[in-house]
Amino acid sequence: MKEYKYKINGNTYKVAVGDIDNGIAEVEVNGTPYKVELEKKETVKVVSAPRPSAAPRTQAGEKVITKPASATSGAYQVKAPLPGVVVSYSVKVGDVVKASDTVAVLEAMKMENAIHAGRDGKVASINVNPGDSVLEGAVLITLE
Repeated sequence: MKEYKYKINGNTYKVAVGDIDNGIAEVEVNGTPYKVELEKKETVKVVSAPRPSAAPRTQAGEKVITKPASATSGAYQVKAPLPGVVVSYSVKVGDVVKASDTVAVLEAMKMENAIHAGRDGKVASINVNPGDSVLEGAVLITLE
């Protein structure tokens, strides 16, 4: 199989092209197999419909989604109000924040959402890295 890497709209795709038999090529994109029909003009037409896109995965094959964590006693948790991708943090561990301070930015449905501390406190931990996908209720930051 010949392997190629393509970058489309900032996303990297690993494409492997296998055997071509009677104008049908076996192609694998990020581990998902497809049968592709080659037309005479050397254009590509998808014969079998692709599966719905799945959550991104690490090199080890694990999903890159943080699940809601269990409650920690004595600490206040700033949680994701909706599923999305953590874009950035405006605080670091040890910073003192007010309830109305924006502590993180979460992208959901192509919109950036400012996440506020919700309570005065000191940042004890940042639980999710920028770029990670999170589910609703996932703990982003823990305040003391």
